[in-house]
Amino acid sequence: MSKKQISRLLRVIIPLAILLYFIPLLTIAFIIMGLLDVGRHHQVTADLAKKYFTGNGMLTWALSPINLFLDLISERNRYVYKLDDFPEGHRNEIASVLKEFDDNKEEIISDIRAQLGGESRGMLFYKWYGKNTNDAVPAFNKEFTYIKTIGVSVFNKKKSTSLHFGPLRLTLRVLYNLTPIKSDNIYIEVDGKKHYWHDDPLFIFDDTIQHQSINEEDHERYCVFVDVLRPSAFTGLQNVFMQIMQTVFIKFNGIFYKNWTFLK
Repeated sequence: MSKKQISRLLRVIIPLAILLYFIPLLTIAFIIMGLLDVGRHHQVTADLAKKYFTGNGMLTWALSPINLFLDLISERNRYVYKLDDFPEGHRNEIASVLKEFDDNKEEIISDIRAQLGGESRGMLFYKWYGKNTNDAVPAFNKEFTYIKTIGVSVFNKKKSTSLHFGPLRLTLRVLYNLTPIKSDNIYIEVDGKKHYWHDDPLFIFDDTIQHQSINEEDHERYCVFVDVLRPSAFTGLQNVFMQIMQTVFIKFNGIFYKNWTFLK
């Protein structure tokens, strides 16, 4: 084990030991919630558990009590979704946003390409946790009932992400590849399963499950991302959470996307 790995492990073990001493029941409950959360994966390996509890999944673990509560007020989590799995209201909003992207695709890609330059990965937000951040496409600035984030991510040639976890299970992530090509070298992997964009440019999933996006081609990859509220009988309560998350996360989005270049 390297010094870096030992240091990372100690940063978790020492605080937990202190918490176990002073508030044992609460700490044990927190550990159990983390185990329940990571146990949703198809196969829990030592590497996955290490990343969740001591690596880039630590924020997801910290939010596991909230995420498990969100599971209780939402419909059953399918982890990977088809558009037809959503209620009509969700479907209509998703379809309308994707149509706007199709109708404005050339202009959007041209604008992003001009800004990206030699950067590895870029991110352009039109809406972030319900707050409008870019008015280039007016249709994205209207009020949606279920859609809360609208943006585009771009990977430069032969650029990929590492395995990682999204933080919050309030929404589901809708991805739509604007430039799919016939290649098995461009895909997204979720919970060990690969989805190839040439099979279907649309992919919807729970992004708190470990995943990574791969682009090993000499082509840029442009992918719409939309965050939509999970189907639930408690949409009003979900929106209360969304307002809280907007206040907290909009100040710290650089933490979640520290390896990305923000485009305007």
